[in-house]
Amino acid sequence: MNIRLNIVFLIILGIGITLLSRVYFLSIKSNTYYEELSKNNYINRINKIPVRGVIEDRNGEKLAINEMGFSVLVKPHLSSYKNKEHLEKIIDTIVKHLPEYEKDKLIKEYKKNDSSYNHDFIQVIDYIPYDEFFPKYTILASEDDIKIESSSKRAYPQKEVASHIIGYVGKASKLDILNNELSSYNGIIGKNGLEKVYNSKLQGEMGFKDVKVNALNKEIEVLYEKEASIDNNIRISLDVKLQKYIQEIFTGKSGAVIVMDARNGEMLAAASFPEFDNNIFARGISVKEWNEMRNDFNHPFTNKIINGLYPPGSVIKMGVGLSFLENGIGENYTVNCSGSLPIGNRNFRCWKSTGHGSVNFRKAIAESCDDFFYKGSLKMGINKISHTLDKLGFGQVTGVDQINEFVGVNPNKEWKEKRFNQPWYVGETVITSIGQGNMLVTPLQVARYTAYIATGKLPKPHFFKANYEEPKEVDIPAKYLDVMRKGMYDVSYAPKGTASRHINSKIAIASKTGTAQVVSIPQSEKVRMKESELKYFQRSHAWITTYGPFENPQYVVTVIEEHGGHGGEAAGDIASKIYDKLYDLGYITVPTETTQK
Repeated sequence: MNIRLNIVFLIILGIGITLLSRVYFLSIKSNTYYEELSKNNYINRINKIPVRGVIEDRNGEKLAINEMGFSVLVKPHLSSYKNKEHLEKIIDTIVKHLPEYEKDKLIKEYKKNDSSYNHDFIQVIDYIPYDEFFPKYTILASEDDIKIESSSKRAYPQKEVASHIIGYVGKASKLDILNNELSSYNGIIGKNGLEKVYNSKLQGEMGFKDVKVNALNKEIEVLYEKEASIDNNIRISLDVKLQKYIQEIFTGKSGAVIVMDARNGEMLAAASFPEFDNNIFARGISVKEWNEMRNDFNHPFTNKIINGLYPPGSVIKMGVGLSFLENGIGENYTVNCSGSLPIGNRNFRCWKSTGHGSVNFRKAIAESCDDFFYKGSLKMGINKISHTLDKLGFGQVTGVDQINEFVGVNPNKEWKEKRFNQPWYVGETVITSIGQGNMLVTPLQVARYTAYIATGKLPKPHFFKANYEEPKEVDIPAKYLDVMRKGMYDVSYAPKGTASRHINSKIAIASKTGTAQVVSIPQSEKVRMKESELKYFQRSHAWITTYGPFENPQYVVTVIEEHGGHGGEAAGDIASKIYDKLYDLGYITVPTETTQK
């Protein structure tokens, strides 16, 4: 009997404890949860989307702006069959006053975004320019089922000027939204160039407003408000006046031009040709426009400054010469150039078929004697040459604030073994020494290396000060640089300098020309055809890389004209005009004499 009473007592006790626990949970523990849930019933958060920051050049000229306008939204939950006529009536009202829009497309856009879970008005037109829409604002805004909101569209007032550098915005994809929450609100994100590199800075931080509403969702009181960030503009180092001038003098050509401050890596101008109008991407590029750009053999969509890979030709010779000097070949090293060098069953020809005679370092640079570098490279070997060029930035990114920069190819024995599973041949060393063969560089790598020749330090190219770094020291003796500088001066002003007939700037500049072959010359060809006699896409690329003023190096100008032929002839005048423009704009203040040094 006692056992049964005890069991009953325990059951009653258990039930009592359970009831008390539930009362405790409902009255105390769950209070916080239901309090927060209750708040959601009367507090609305209204997001404040920041206007994308403006991009300006160094003087405040606008490169990327926001044009203001309006967007059109329609009341939600009208996709059902019973609301079909009502939805069509609303869309008919919009199309009546905005006849450039198609009814079917607006309905499709509406239904794509309508949902039973969405209680916000649905955008059917994302942007209409202010002047175009304003006369119709009152009519459409008076409709209860239509909502008009302010909107903006990215625009590039300079059009194609510096288009590859500035980049563009585009519609945010699902992946973009996953990685960047704010893009789900404004619908756009940086897709290329500075627009992408500095997207986080430009898009700013979103603000919001918490408001108390009643049962009818009418605003009663503002509880808390945070403004969207406004400090999201960026001013870059480009000078749009200089950039436009370069565009004028490079009209009709394909290639790239770089103007960089040799002392700190600031990019004053950087143009990849042909250019394109970024506005076509901001508004949405058509299939026809995309196919035209994609099929253009001059590759307008490629940013050739960092993604153009070219044989450097003779502009690499200062780097190869420095390798000779730092690896034991003396400054008085001299060769006799007879016009060719036989190795095995192949004849490696100098560009001057009659030869240059006795050639030292200075003359080898000034007259671009191939035979000097052939013979020096046989003494040196490819690995030592490659090691020096690596220190000068070849085969690696420069770190410029652009996306997907290419590293190029700085070949050596290990590289070929990994790439082709083949041994390195001595003939490859010879042709690499004059910038041909497997070696590939970007124009920006050449400009950066030229800055090193000029100043003794290797700067990091940049457009925005946030990407600045102190120029790097390179462990090559300064006295060797002086040999290269004198040779580059002679390129411009010695009687037989390869650019002496084409350099005509009021500023004394040091230069190096290069003619980079894009097709090999058969051994059977005794007399080389003139570049002008070749088909356009078989002609060599024309290089010139320069620094100036010579006595006080401040700026580097590097030019490559695709299929332009001889470097000095094709690019020397362009470089000269750019230095004169730098003088006219006040970057270089005093013209310097150009007498033989």
